[in-house]
Amino acid sequence: MKTKSIFAGILTCYAALLVGCDASTSESPDADNAAVTTTWTCSMHPQIILPESGDCPICGMDLIPLVADDSNDVGPRAMSMSESSRALAEIATTEVKADFPEALIRLVGKLEYDETREQSLTARFPARIDTLYVNYTGVPVKRGEHLAEVYSPDLLSAQRELQTSYQRAPDSSITMAAREKLRLWGLLPEQIDALLASGKVLDHFELRAPIEGVVVAKEVKEGDYVKTGEPLFRIVDLSQLWLFLDAYESDLSWLRYGQSVEFSVEAYPGETFTGQIAFIEPELNRQTHTVRVRVNVANADGRLKPGMFVRGIVRSRIGANGHVFAPDFSDKWICPMHPEVVKVDEGSCDLCGMDLVTAEKLGYVDLSEQEAPLVVPASAVLQTGKRAVVYVAVPDTERPTYEGREVVLGPKAGDVFIVVSGLKAGERVVTRGAFKIDSALQIQAKSSMMSMQAGSGDTMVQSVEVAIELMAPYLELQVALAADDLPASKEALKAMMAITGHVGAMADLIHVMMAADSLDGIRRPHFEALSNAMIAAVKANPDAFSGELYLMHCPMVYEDRGADWLQSDRELMNPYYGSMMLHCGELKEAITPL
Repeated sequence: MKTKSIFAGILTCYAALLVGCDASTSESPDADNAAVTTTWTCSMHPQIILPESGDCPICGMDLIPLVADDSNDVGPRAMSMSESSRALAEIATTEVKADFPEALIRLVGKLEYDETREQSLTARFPARIDTLYVNYTGVPVKRGEHLAEVYSPDLLSAQRELQTSYQRAPDSSITMAAREKLRLWGLLPEQIDALLASGKVLDHFELRAPIEGVVVAKEVKEGDYVKTGEPLFRIVDLSQLWLFLDAYESDLSWLRYGQSVEFSVEAYPGETFTGQIAFIEPELNRQTHTVRVRVNVANADGRLKPGMFVRGIVRSRIGANGHVFAPDFSDKWICPMHPEVVKVDEGSCDLCGMDLVTAEKLGYVDLSEQEAPLVVPASAVLQTGKRAVVYVAVPDTERPTYEGREVVLGPKAGDVFIVVSGLKAGERVVTRGAFKIDSALQIQAKSSMMSMQAGSGDTMVQSVEVAIELMAPYLELQVALAADDLPASKEALKAMMAITGHVGAMADLIHVMMAADSLDGIRRPHFEALSNAMIAAVKANPDAFSGELYLMHCPMVYEDRGADWLQSDRELMNPYYGSMMLHCGELKEAITPL
């Protein structure tokens, strides 16, 4: 009962706006107006009643004349208003359409060596390093180029065995065995052929590079005596690299083997590189709650360097039931080890010989077999825990009328939600002002979102730039609530409102919180909705926020789910209870910008 009375007091602003306010004067020609008054009020804070026009002393908005606006009883979840009230409330609608939305998954990571293109040179026989031709790391070498000159008695004996057997019987099994012994010791075939052609035994021998690449490790110095098995050099072919990206759990449904990834590096601003997803790790990192995604990246010109920081984007087209489809892979066969190998017909991989598999087996769907799902803008959805509400414009009515409707949503793809049920194509949903309509319904004792659980807040912050600006006053609000400081809480909310302005779901929420006359009126459920919006923005763009943030959780706020919030300090300070249970909760996650 206490919560409902708080809501009624807080949200009278919306009733004043949508039920009893109109921007007309005492001589207004609006036929909808049944009465006129010369008193002025604030559309967001109707407790402000003044005899003259001016600015609201709470939020600074222009005061409006208070005029009665007769609204018909159009149903328990419907709202009717005059055209002038609709314009004042800035109600905007969008048509529900069937479309294949595109989800943009933004990822960050680093470039690393391709492990399949690394090769270590170890001593195959005891030897002394007499000359080092590659005497520092980073030297590029080609296959067959000399790395070092060594002396080895064991190698001398092996050469004599080969020369003797070759002179007696070039094609004998003994000759072949002696030749194979040198090959296994690391001599290249052309080196063995040169020995046989010269007929001589060399006391010094050149170690040569088995592959083309860059020497990234040098383990010996001139004069060292090495034993069998000791490392000498490590060479990496940098013509292809691996890009490791970190994907959140919520992004995994959009990622598939073989997908194209666009990415950029700071070394080449404005330039875009591409690669293909070759592996998605089967296990979640328990500390960061992310999954590593490996991308194969071509680097023939050598411009990309291992260790570079990367920002990547995966563009996933979404079909019904949240399935990813790629028209380019329709009726194609793909190698499960090398995603760059794509063929029209069944067969084997040219690189590894594995049997090719169909794109459908890798998680793709055929566009021709799919009907486009219904989608609605994310700004139209009021999320209330596990439920979702939209407001639909009722057609063929004399006055603008909007009906609240519960819908079942599929996954979110970019700025839209896929609709599973509850809407039909061609209907128009409210994309701006839905929160105001819902609040006005509550004042009329009708069913509203506020009577349900608090929303997740995922659709409130419309851009990461806004979230970055809001973070500082949000953290000030968290500290003030934890300290039971109502004036400081109001100051933090004013600072947030200066950033958001007076239009939008976030602005609506902040206005409601500002109108509260107690800490409880700010805390539940409004601070949870605000916190969830900020958490969603941070998790989607962790590198955009400076400094480490800590995601806290208190299981006592709501029995069914608890509640989360962000802090800039590791020491838990509970904003939902303040001094009553200041340290109730736990550290859920540390979010560190990469």
